[in-house]
Amino acid sequence: MKEVFTSIIFLSGLLHSLNVTATHIRAGEIIVERISVQSLRYRISVIAYTDTASPIEFGGGILQFGDGTEVRLDRGADFQETIDLGGDVAYNIFVLEHTFPATGEFTIRYTEPNRNPLILNMANSIGTRFYIETTILIDPFLGLNSTPVLLVPPIDDAATGAAFFHNPGAFDPDGDSLAYKIVLPKQERDLEVFDYTFPNDPRHYAGLNYATANEARDAPPTYTLDEITGDMVWDAPGLAGEYNVAFIVEEWRNVNGTWQLIGSVTRDMQIIVIETENNRPELAIPKDTCIVAGTLLESTITGQDPDGHDVILESFSGVYNLQSSPAQFSPDPTVAQPTPGQLDFSWQTNCSHVRERPYQIQFKVTDAPPPLERPALVNFETWNVTVIAPAPEGLTATARPGREIQLNWDRYACGNAEEMRIYRRVDSFNYEPGHCMTGIPENGGYELIGTTEIGIRSFTDDNNRAGLNPGATYCYRLVAVFPLPAGGESIVSEEVCVTLKADAPLITNVSVENTGVDNGEILIRWTSPFEIDTLDFPPPFRYEVVRAVGFNGNGTPTVVASTTDTVFYDSSLNTREQVFSYKIYLYDASNLLIDSSAMASSVRLSLTPSMGGIRLDWEANVPWSNNVMDFPYHYIYRDNIPGNNPDELMLIDSVNVNENGFSYSDDGSFNNMPLSNEVEYCYYIVTRGRYGLQAIPRPLLNKSQVNCAQPADTIPPCAPISLTIKTCSDFIENEPCRSDNYVNNLFWSPDRSLECGNDISSYNIYFSEVFDGEHQLIGNTVDTFFVHDGSNGFIALDKLGGSYQVTAVDGIGNESQTSIRAMADDFDNCVYYELPNVFTPNGDGLNDTFEAFKDVVGKCPRFVNEVKFTVFNRWGKKLFDYQSGGENEIFIDWNGNSDLGSQLASGIYYYEADVTFDVYDNSFAKRKLNGWIHLVR
Repeated sequence: MKEVFTSIIFLSGLLHSLNVTATHIRAGEIIVERISVQSLRYRISVIAYTDTASPIEFGGGILQFGDGTEVRLDRGADFQETIDLGGDVAYNIFVLEHTFPATGEFTIRYTEPNRNPLILNMANSIGTRFYIETTILIDPFLGLNSTPVLLVPPIDDAATGAAFFHNPGAFDPDGDSLAYKIVLPKQERDLEVFDYTFPNDPRHYAGLNYATANEARDAPPTYTLDEITGDMVWDAPGLAGEYNVAFIVEEWRNVNGTWQLIGSVTRDMQIIVIETENNRPELAIPKDTCIVAGTLLESTITGQDPDGHDVILESFSGVYNLQSSPAQFSPDPTVAQPTPGQLDFSWQTNCSHVRERPYQIQFKVTDAPPPLERPALVNFETWNVTVIAPAPEGLTATARPGREIQLNWDRYACGNAEEMRIYRRVDSFNYEPGHCMTGIPENGGYELIGTTEIGIRSFTDDNNRAGLNPGATYCYRLVAVFPLPAGGESIVSEEVCVTLKADAPLITNVSVENTGVDNGEILIRWTSPFEIDTLDFPPPFRYEVVRAVGFNGNGTPTVVASTTDTVFYDSSLNTREQVFSYKIYLYDASNLLIDSSAMASSVRLSLTPSMGGIRLDWEANVPWSNNVMDFPYHYIYRDNIPGNNPDELMLIDSVNVNENGFSYSDDGSFNNMPLSNEVEYCYYIVTRGRYGLQAIPRPLLNKSQVNCAQPADTIPPCAPISLTIKTCSDFIENEPCRSDNYVNNLFWSPDRSLECGNDISSYNIYFSEVFDGEHQLIGNTVDTFFVHDGSNGFIALDKLGGSYQVTAVDGIGNESQTSIRAMADDFDNCVYYELPNVFTPNGDGLNDTFEAFKDVVGKCPRFVNEVKFTVFNRWGKKLFDYQSGGENEIFIDWNGNSDLGSQLASGIYYYEADVTFDVYDNSFAKRKLNGWIHLVR
């Protein structure tokens, strides 16, 4: 077994012999490595492959760091080594260190005269400078970053008429994602080489039939670079000679769910084409695989030459350079083997190898023909190996008082994981992860409810202090997550479930029975608390049905029924445009409030038209599960089916929500009748769910509202009307003093005029802090109200002023014109400052100072920046001055003494207060308050 490093020494003797006079540089790249955690210090390697037939040594060019500084490469100070690889090729490397002055993006550039002569696909190569560049982004929020390392040398032989293959063997030490792009070789920044042509250009096939110049002789030649794998294919070379190509290896990092370009390396490489009768060797490698960390991975790779020549097998990958348990292969890659040759690969994986992206392991086979049949030809294959983390083990769940569930699990096998994620769903979901499947299953109905540090082995689920729902069967799974940039998730743990006691009402139905603007009707059904202690809480029971608007019941709750029954029809509702949520409150025979059910919403169906089709999406916020293994199908109903009754909504299809999610696309294929772009189609959904409690009937069937749309709809809805904002007096009526809970409540109504589209699916809310400023989108909602507190938009609300507009949006994205502008309290803050009239500075500890009201609800100082306060006697003589700022607060706290320190006698005095408020309109910032003070000693 022999470990392989990135050193290029192993290439000695593998390149062909050339009898060409040359001047100078054939290929190269720049590699950048972060070497300090405390500073912005990097190690920069400038690598070049030169023509040894030239007496000119590599070096002496200008290296620019991208921060305004540059150096000339010094063969004494910065030069590391030159290795003669044979075949008129030498490997050269300069290594130097540089500290960047600040964070930012820097492009490191190197320019040196000149390229070697007679490069066929550029003009005057011997007089053309050689230029390479590398870009790196330094950002503390991204963490440490080094550029990819290119392990396979950028010089290879090719044969005329035979397809050429190359892979740079790029490896990113940070585990970032790589992408590849073809670019043109340059001679300096922003200047390509002159008269460049790609290697498959017709001018390089003189005397050949270009239309059949590929290897199979059935199509024109191609030159491609796979943007994912980095496989370069030139199928096939034409004229013999030297060609240069260039490509970029981009480095992408997943930052909070968004892929961000954080660096790139540009490689300039050379392909040397020679006429030969030699045939390309072949490689046989394993299929891409996925293994659990801790597994020993072993495999044999074979290389075979069709001409019977000996073969040399090599491998390039970052897995051979890992600090912990690197992979190995044998035999020695410099030794030729009789065909078929073999390479034995071995890798004992461990937890440090876990990462989201697969490791790419490149295998290269080179034949070794006799001198008269040279050059040697090569072939490349890439093996993708993904190392995943084992599943967490030992998960247990125990119900506790207060409707809590305590979770515990074993110490996780991989201590280098970053956190443990806890997922929950109602009712069991029988899921066994398939090969190489990590993380929580998609469409499995699980929600992330918490995370812990990887060393913590317990979690209490109290539903964010609200308590879990009675009667529900809660099921849990764990997933370990590894730190970025490498990332990676574990296999999901086995599921554990706990059923809570059904000692409160359980809502089973919130079903829209009729859709309308003012005549809508919803069926609410619930069960009695069949596990309640009837000695403590004697029946008969009474129930209050409470309704609120929205999925989470954020609207004002309303008691809509008091009944001893367990069924109620709520009527005269706007079910077309609004979602309603319900809660059932339980009272015993003595009218004592015992408990309440969980909140459950109606099902909301949204439609997105497209050309010749309509997409359906639905959702509901309910305490049971609508992802059920036993009842996975939800039903789709639609009109325009029977010709004699086109208005009847009939069952047309079903959806397995466990596989496809809560979504369905209707293009008419269910009955082979395409949808017409001229017809409006109406739909409703029937969901099927269950609690997991055997005593509750199942499945639970609930209908959505009827929603209608037309394919390829281009008609936008009308703008919303009656946009209003809760006033300052409404807001501060019950808001405590010193509160910074700034909230603006918006309300509006839809406009259902006939000239507009009626298929409103949601509303966009726009906000501006400045009266004449541009309004920015801050949120979207399906309700006809919106709470702006900064958590649901791009603009945090730190004041109570502002201007708002609302638009209506249909399912295809057509947006209405904006509503009329609504301004929060005349577009300014709810300012307030009030002074009392009487105080008694007599030292009894009660009302001893004259101060602004500060702890009286309804009189709280709000948005006060500065106070200047002056006291006068009845003849207008100034007695006391006060200016807020520094240690002086806006409340004044006057003790009844004059500026000279003497006590003022009991009596009537007069004051003048100049108050500066924090408002949008500066013309209203300053206000003068005048009044009298009764000083009593």
